[in-house]
Amino acid sequence: MAVEIERKFLVNRASLVLPDNGVSIKQGYLPLASGTKTVVRVRIKGERAYLTVKGANTGASRAEFEYPIPLADADEMLATLCDKPLVEKTRYELMVEGHRWELDVFTGDNAGLLVAEIELSAETESFVLPPWVGEEVTGEPRYYNSSLLSLPYKLWPEA
Repeated sequence: MAVEIERKFLVNRASLVLPDNGVSIKQGYLPLASGTKTVVRVRIKGERAYLTVKGANTGASRAEFEYPIPLADADEMLATLCDKPLVEKTRYELMVEGHRWELDVFTGDNAGLLVAEIELSAETESFVLPPWVGEEVTGEPRYYNSSLLSLPYKLWPEA
């Protein structure tokens, strides 16, 4: 089984200079039966498209299966099958002390939200926190991209 081990953090924007290599991401989620902890995501990242199935989180880990799909199929699924609004963001990748960090700068209904993620090979793997990393939000459901559909960042009380 494929397992994703990922930790999420808020970003201190004042401490960060973004690189010029951001990639636009547009993603949506297929509606599933209520009560399920599984999500099915359709994503267009740059000029490539993917279908991803993710299981429920257990700490920083969860099952994840991702498959490339034709771009035209992803466009059609996002337009006709996925819940709205779509989640849109620009992703930046930065290498810090041998680890790849992904920084997501959200737009649209989630504008103002900046989240950094690091994927690890084990939950106990050590890594260096860059100076622009803030509070850890791993396991907090409101920071899941799928949760940003039903309660976008612009509606958060402290946003």
